[in-house]
Amino acid sequence: MFGINGGELLVLLVVAALVIGPERLPGYAEQLGQWVRRGRRFIRDAKARVDEELGEEVGDVDWAALDPRKYDPRRIVRDALLEDDVPPRPVSTPAARTGAAAARAATGGATAAAPATTPAPTPYDDEAT
Repeated sequence: MFGINGGELLVLLVVAALVIGPERLPGYAEQLGQWVRRGRRFIRDAKARVDEELGEEVGDVDWAALDPRKYDPRRIVRDALLEDDVPPRPVSTPAARTGAAAARAATGGATAAAPATTPAPTPYDDEAT
């Protein structure tokens, strides 16, 4: 608490008691107690208001998973790379075949196949790095 250890806090309390004096000390202690109660009430009301405004959705949040101390960028990257984002291939049906595919299916695949094209190499920019 503010970089003050237990011994220093005790010395500050004794000095404050001597400066304030025994006559006014109970009044200040009572005022401090009222501030603490008012602060606790304010925090309790604020929590209740936040829960009321956010509704039931707040109860479903896993707050422990959002703890920044558990942040591991390697795990996040690994999970992102292992996600299966590739959509499945569509199933080929006879009604969906058109053009050359229909001709190959009709002749039993006896038509000449189109020559396979090799993809063009990826352009390389030696000044980019």
